[in-house]
Amino acid sequence: MKRIIFLWVAAFIVNTAMGQDVKALLQKVKAKYDKVNDYTASGTLKTNVTFMKAPVANIKIYYKRPDRIKIKNENGVSFIPKGSVNINMNNVLGLNNFEAVEGATETVNGISCKVVKIFPVSDEENITRATLYIDEKQLLVIKSVISTRENGTYELLMTYKKYAAYGLPDKVELTFNTRDYKLPKGLSIDYDNGTNKQPAANEKNNKGKVEITYTSYEINKGVSDDVFK
Repeated sequence: MKRIIFLWVAAFIVNTAMGQDVKALLQKVKAKYDKVNDYTASGTLKTNVTFMKAPVANIKIYYKRPDRIKIKNENGVSFIPKGSVNINMNNVLGLNNFEAVEGATETVNGISCKVVKIFPVSDEENITRATLYIDEKQLLVIKSVISTRENGTYELLMTYKKYAAYGLPDKVELTFNTRDYKLPKGLSIDYDNGTNKQPAANEKNNKGKVEITYTSYEINKGVSDDVFK
């Protein structure tokens, strides 16, 4: 009996220490992303969704810490899922009350990443869980899978080059389930998100993808609150 209790206590101590190590890693990653108070970025947006055809668009992206983000299509209306706000990692890294679990090491785009699973404790958080794939050497989130209460689950894949020192990607690929996509109010088009179709036996859930390629950033130059209205 004493041996069982000893093993249980030892396992508890090890798990607690691992949890503290994971949170320490998350704090280091957050410190890097916190270098950015705001930015204005230019780029292009490519939408790949089965129920609509949209040309590659020139866009402006505005961000203001901690979690305000606006994407404007210079050519007109952008069909961007609400989950696109999750391209801002502060939505996850800024959580105050959460549990973190260390997973195995996985390779993403040729980069060895530490897998960290995050579970918010508060029921008031829109995020219900998140899995981050972290490059420990550069302290960058290479991939994330984020589940939300209102907008389904989104997977993001980030590529970093020129702006890696600020934790800002050169490219973001956001994948989502089109069944969770809602057409913006005021728009009327031939629209089919697949909810009325029975998928084939070998067909997976309908997936949509948004690719944002950033061409330039203006970092910490100030962004007016009026932009987000």
